[in-house]
Amino acid sequence: MNLRKTKFETELQVRPDDIDMNQHVHGSRYFDYVLAARYDQMARCYGMSMDEFNQAGYGWFARTAHVEYKRPLKIGDRFIVRTWVEDMFKDGVRVNFEILKSDTRKFCSDGYFDFTMISLKTGRAEIIPEWIAEKYAV
Repeated sequence: MNLRKTKFETELQVRPDDIDMNQHVHGSRYFDYVLAARYDQMARCYGMSMDEFNQAGYGWFARTAHVEYKRPLKIGDRFIVRTWVEDMFKDGVRVNFEILKSDTRKFCSDGYFDFTMISLKTGRAEIIPEWIAEKYAV
């Protein structure tokens, strides 16, 4: 399958409960931001919402998560989460991401997630069906 690696963007804003004792976004929240963006992008950009995916009996398990921090986000900052499917495996995908400040377009972090597709019935890895692979190849 030929992946086009189209990049999609979702804009979010730092909330007060995202801030840690150092007065910037806690490192773990960057993972939450990427997952929130992917949830948005599944419906808006890939044509299959997470609810539809779940109704088909599938889920995603985050097997690996890697983030590199470049500059901090602070309370009230608006930022863009850009993601794309970098690679597709028989039972999963690698989703790359970049997080940048909306006003300056300066990078705050980047990284990737390796997701394994699972059966919600068994909790075990599943081979990605062709119809799903086609949706993610955009």
